[in-house]
Amino acid sequence: MTPAATAPTPGLPRHVILREVGLRDGLQSIDRVMPTAQKLEWIRDAYDAGQREIEVGSFVPARLLPQLADTAELLAFAKTLPGLTASVLVPNLRGAERAMECDADLMLLPLSASHAHSLANLRKTPDQGVAEIGRIVAARNAAGSRSLIEVGISTAFGCTLQGRVEPAEVLRLLQAVLDAGADRVGLADTVGYADPAMVRELFGQALAVAGDRLNCGHFHDTRGMGVANVFAALQLGVTRFDACLAGIGGCPHAPGASGNVATEDLAYMFASMGITTGQDIDRLLALRQKVAGWLAGEPLHGTLWRAGLPRTMLPAGVAPAPLCA
Repeated sequence: MTPAATAPTPGLPRHVILREVGLRDGLQSIDRVMPTAQKLEWIRDAYDAGQREIEVGSFVPARLLPQLADTAELLAFAKTLPGLTASVLVPNLRGAERAMECDADLMLLPLSASHAHSLANLRKTPDQGVAEIGRIVAARNAAGSRSLIEVGISTAFGCTLQGRVEPAEVLRLLQAVLDAGADRVGLADTVGYADPAMVRELFGQALAVAGDRLNCGHFHDTRGMGVANVFAALQLGVTRFDACLAGIGGCPHAPGASGNVATEDLAYMFASMGITTGQDIDRLLALRQKVAGWLAGEPLHGTLWRAGLPRTMLPAGVAPAPLCA
């Protein structure tokens, strides 16, 4: 059910895109391997709940992330769903070649602003990462592929391995990947260090560099700031955000970086402010319950599932759902 209509909040965007990244960012941080059949059901239910952009996996060697070994099969299924943008994360040229072979709508290329995190995660310096992005852009163009290239600049607000990341370095890398031919860029608070003031400052500077090519905010809720940071970016006009159902996710090379901002919590916040996402919150919560069963014993996050929608957002005559156990 989509909540009862609320007047849009003046001065804020009227529509926001939520990209579901639980099948990649979420599952890569969980040791167990979810069966492909359950992942396919996840995609189908997410689509039925109104999600129209899903990151279905990553083309990385199965020996490194067996949780994502079935990405090609998931992508093939996602491509059958009308109007769905299916994205995959690719860490290098080989991964990009696989993504293009499988006709991914969008390739997300990670680039860390932290030198230490870049070496741990990609075994490259940030500048070597920029050079690899240039090779991927050239290969995409030579192949005539329609796959969009989006670069996500991770650890943009700090790093558990390195500590402080200078904003000037983030902006330098942002300009470098735009010069290399990236179609879109985004900023990621990979380890949950950001606060709303930091978000306003860095996103404001990044927008001055990238304009509307700055297309995504990726926030972790590790320290309870995720939703507030999304709102700070929204106030600057950012209208596309990554989120994970049940707030799962993290980075294997960023200790303590657990908990992406929860999809259902963001969908609720936006609906409450009269900002449309196209997502059915009741269906999202039903899917969350399924995922909780599939990942029994794993830590899940988020808050809406505990209380449900407030009475003020329900149609007349509909009672609030009881609190979940």
